[in-house]
Amino acid sequence: MTSEPPAVGAGGAMDAMNVMNAASSEARAADGASPGPEGPGPAREVRSLWQDAWHDLRRNPIFVIAALLILFLVLISLWPSLIATRNPLSCQLGRSLEPATAGHWFGFDTQGCDVYTKVVYGARASVTVGVCATAGVALVGSLLGGLAGFFGGVWDALISRVTDIFFGIPIMLGGLVFLSVTGNRSIWTVVSFIVLLGWPQIARIARGAVITAKQNDYVLAARALGASNTRMLVRHILPNAVAPVIVTATIALGTYIALEATLSFLGVGLQPPTVSWGVDISDASQGMQFRNAPHILVYPAAALSLTVLAFIMLGDAVRDALDPKLR
Repeated sequence: MTSEPPAVGAGGAMDAMNVMNAASSEARAADGASPGPEGPGPAREVRSLWQDAWHDLRRNPIFVIAALLILFLVLISLWPSLIATRNPLSCQLGRSLEPATAGHWFGFDTQGCDVYTKVVYGARASVTVGVCATAGVALVGSLLGGLAGFFGGVWDALISRVTDIFFGIPIMLGGLVFLSVTGNRSIWTVVSFIVLLGWPQIARIARGAVITAKQNDYVLAARALGASNTRMLVRHILPNAVAPVIVTATIALGTYIALEATLSFLGVGLQPPTVSWGVDISDASQGMQFRNAPHILVYPAAALSLTVLAFIMLGDAVRDALDPKLR
């Protein structure tokens, strides 16, 4: 007579399945996996656009190199005495155009001033003009372009026509005319001129970004729920439309530094006793003095080129991180 195994009831089967599911869940938790709507799978961290961009930027060597160089420029702009202990305006005419010596690594210029000290202190004017002009351009352009794109109608037509008028003025020609009739050509005069003629590009980009953002479903839902215009702009539209503005402004920063140096070289920008790379390059070109002493031109020109390159590299890296088409 054979013995049969004891029958398992429905309740026992359910208990066995629960035990197996619990064991499987513990195994997934130990392996770092989490079940999804379609079954178990690896756990993924959900990141926002800015978190995702920062994640990519930290692993981009171009961004790291540009950021370190810009950080160094900002530090010496704020505290140039950290690496230059002399006065940039303290000159010895008897040492005019002398080459590099011990303690004077870049030699002397036509007035007998230490070139190394002037290059270090020249970063302050260039970085100040670039940062302040970019901030002003981004603020004015974003405000006008955002209003035109959000409200449309008469506001859009009026602001767009004003933008077209200013956009048609060449910024270099405008600088020659505007600054040549200005008596006091200080840093803030140059910044004001750049803001006056530089905002149309940002305004066009901001207008297009706002028009695109306000057509999204979440903005339409917020409007249907009775959200005010201010709330929709601040909470829903601006955070999703500011990325292209940041990219354009970052790249333009290097352009504005080069523009300031060009205007100073042409004699309508910053004037002595302001220490600027553009002023140093202009002084070096007077009478072709750099033919006999190339160091008076090479060092300020190299500092200007590295600074502009660093900001352009930073802008390219930020664009690659924020542009979804490049992912």
